[in-house]
Amino acid sequence: MKNKVVYVALSADILHEGHINIINTASKYGKVIVGLLTDEAIASYKNIPTLDYRQREIVLQNMKLVKKVMPQRTLDYRPNLNLIKPHFVVHGDDWKTGPQAETRKQVISTLKKWGGKLIEPKYTKNISSSSIKSKLVNNLSPTNRVSMLKRLLNNKKIVRVLESHSPLSGLIVENIKIQKKNKLEQFDAMWSSSLTDSSVKGKPDNQVLDFSSRFSGLGDLLDVTSKPLIFDADNGGRSEHLPYTIKTLERLGVSAIMIEDKIGLKKNSLFKDQSGSKQDTIKDFCKKIQIIKKTRSSKDFLIGARIESFILGKGLKDSIKRAKAYSNAGADLILIHSKEKTPKEIFSFSKIFRKTKYYKPLVSVPSTYSKTNETMLIKNGFKIVIYANHMLRAAYPAMQNAAESILKHQRSFELENKISSVKKVINLIK
Repeated sequence: MKNKVVYVALSADILHEGHINIINTASKYGKVIVGLLTDEAIASYKNIPTLDYRQREIVLQNMKLVKKVMPQRTLDYRPNLNLIKPHFVVHGDDWKTGPQAETRKQVISTLKKWGGKLIEPKYTKNISSSSIKSKLVNNLSPTNRVSMLKRLLNNKKIVRVLESHSPLSGLIVENIKIQKKNKLEQFDAMWSSSLTDSSVKGKPDNQVLDFSSRFSGLGDLLDVTSKPLIFDADNGGRSEHLPYTIKTLERLGVSAIMIEDKIGLKKNSLFKDQSGSKQDTIKDFCKKIQIIKKTRSSKDFLIGARIESFILGKGLKDSIKRAKAYSNAGADLILIHSKEKTPKEIFSFSKIFRKTKYYKPLVSVPSTYSKTNETMLIKNGFKIVIYANHMLRAAYPAMQNAAESILKHQRSFELENKISSVKKVINLIK
């Protein structure tokens, strides 16, 4: 067996006895080559790994039974198998059914080309990296959390973000997953919206709700979740106050701040009438970006600049001019906002901006052009999509209908099959 080659594909985010069993088994058949899934490959089917590729690679390279570590860039084994033509592939027997069953068939078919064999030791039950990570959520440090959004941007085609206005809504974002075409779909991050935070407090969306009140709620949300969060800071407030805002957000574990280039009393950008709304000068808004850049303690804390040129009728030329300036000043993300029913405006913007030396990852908020799917956004160069107010918009009519039903029937029986059971809500909270 000394001259035989054995291939094992691993994520190896958190090494446990299951991984050791697989490697031990593989070593009995020959020299073990580990195909280590890249961050991008892992992010294609579950949460971004806690340790990045290089960190995981170092651990495996220092294991006595592992002879070589090579990157596996997708969930598909075939590129690496065709490259090294191993005599054996070792994988636990848990993939005979479920999402990986098709991958298993591909491995068997590929190995047959050169007489290779699949070895399937019994899967080690009741342990997995995911289960271990879920137990560590409460011990996730703010520093680790801050960097997660940047890693997602580097390893996903598009980062999917959903508004969370309470710890309960955050738990939904944290836990909800669906299986679609052998791929696990989920949300990557949360959006702390000034609109929904104000609405929950029964106050207008004009910055009357101060940051200190929002930070208090933010702490509760971050206490029970582990996914990165982008904070909607409207125009950021006074420049003199920005350093304190940034320090607080980083201390809480927030991954990014988004500021818009409007000034004066806020008027929601989706209102048809924008009379009275004013846009900041490019010079003054760039100063805000530079203050944040100077204040942040980590480059992983991202600065988002939201451009309101289309909202205020200033057009494409103005939006491109501002995007270049904001990028040059230090913005890490550019959110181009539009209230049109189609993405024509933002796609015309992305077509030009992507070709400039000032390009930074683009952010879309498709509240009005909701027919636009994520595939279209990716095709047009967008890296983040924010569903900015949908959780609250879904909750409001549901609560109103529940209240009306109780009034109408003078009991709650008619409502029971339309709402969650108490047990389901309780089980959401670990």
